[in-house]
Amino acid sequence: MKTAADPHTPVNRTPALLWFRNDLRLADHPALQAAIASGSPVLPVFIWSPEEEAPWSPGGASRWWLHQSLRELQAALRRAGSTLVIRRGPTAAALQQLAEETGARDIFWSRRYEPAELARERHLVHSLRARGITAHVSPGNLLFEPGAICNGSGNPFQVFTPFYKACLAMPAPPEPLKSPTRLAAPKTWPASLDVADLRLAPRPDWAGGLRQAWQPGERGASAQLESFWRNAADSYAVGRDRPDLAGTSRLSPHLHFGEITPRQIWHAAGSRDAGPYLRQIIWREFAYHLLVTYPQTPSQPLRPEFRGFPWRVDEAGLRAWTRGATGYPLVDAGMRELWRTGWMHNRVRMVAASFLVKHLLIPWQEGAAWFWDTLVDADLANNTMGWQWTAGCGADAAPYFRIFNPVLQGEKFDPQAAYVRRWVPELAALPDAFIQQPWNAPPLALRSAGVRLGESYPTPLVHHDTARKRALAALAHIKTGSRKSEGGS
Repeated sequence: MKTAADPHTPVNRTPALLWFRNDLRLADHPALQAAIASGSPVLPVFIWSPEEEAPWSPGGASRWWLHQSLRELQAALRRAGSTLVIRRGPTAAALQQLAEETGARDIFWSRRYEPAELARERHLVHSLRARGITAHVSPGNLLFEPGAICNGSGNPFQVFTPFYKACLAMPAPPEPLKSPTRLAAPKTWPASLDVADLRLAPRPDWAGGLRQAWQPGERGASAQLESFWRNAADSYAVGRDRPDLAGTSRLSPHLHFGEITPRQIWHAAGSRDAGPYLRQIIWREFAYHLLVTYPQTPSQPLRPEFRGFPWRVDEAGLRAWTRGATGYPLVDAGMRELWRTGWMHNRVRMVAASFLVKHLLIPWQEGAAWFWDTLVDADLANNTMGWQWTAGCGADAAPYFRIFNPVLQGEKFDPQAAYVRRWVPELAALPDAFIQQPWNAPPLALRSAGVRLGESYPTPLVHHDTARKRALAALAHIKTGSRKSEGGS
């Protein structure tokens, strides 16, 4: 005799709506499993309502990824005997309309943790309840719910290492849930838009490099994880800092869109010595816990003294940085990799971000906005914490006086300049000794390499020593201001 949880013979023919958000997968999906267990046919739905995510609506690269990922999810659902119903928002109106069309009285979804999303969720639960519809909200794409990891005083951590240790002291994450092979379908399907109707793909098409670099979707995430375990995990502790090597997991966009879960990664590690990589998974957790605790941080520094930092308005400098034309080869290589592939190696992200906020004294919010639009893994929690870390104004931040020297960083982490040669090909013929600092190359070496500084490749926007002194003077300015404020209190 079949049970109510058997997806082939649902007890209740009235469907349950399953609202997909940034959980575009079928495996390890608590909300999906809860919908199946309700005994109702499952009606998957996606609502496109970017206005409700403002001011952090998905950027151009994220929209490209979402287009591909929705296509993959649609195909996976069809293999399971289901399909994806797509509607435009506002979300509450769209879900209520679907409930009226289908008779659904239960809606299942996974929690998101961005401030606008949490507010939308609270409003939605109340508005649905007022219409006799029950919302069933499952935990989102984290190992631990925000609020579950606290210090001895019961307050959230602001320093990563004790947060990390507290996470390791928690019970191990549960085993991932299996993907259903079949989903019970409703008798009839409501009208749906096609993915193409959402116009997520760029026009004109600039995404050729993204297509070459990525395979969005749940299957792509699984393949990328397997490739990482096979080729890079054992050397991750060292390889993660080498942009010239394939030493990172490249799972960040798959994690952001929920095509894979942290606990799938955690348990896939098995008996491997994957501690350095799993530490990065917990760093991601830390970012989300901070975002929930301090929802103002996407636009405001966590450390209040940085509100008086003497940032500069430098439109020409910002434009050169976005185009990979700063005159510092490692920075330029990273910015060009970002534009071409929608991704940048993490070590180079730190160097490029440091250059913007410390060499050019341009506000970190400008860099965060550019990354938001161009990264396929643009993630509000990670983006916010990364930029505040670099600017020295966030939790567990790098001290502001730690100013990366792009030349030394390039020589250390791109020792044969393979990364620079790939992304800054106009410098490729320079000898290793000068490729990270072409302005110091002898005229004969420049001529032999076909490099014309100021023409074929730009001269540096600012010299490192000058920039460092200016950045430290700016730091002294806010320290002085902070002491004056304390003295007047």
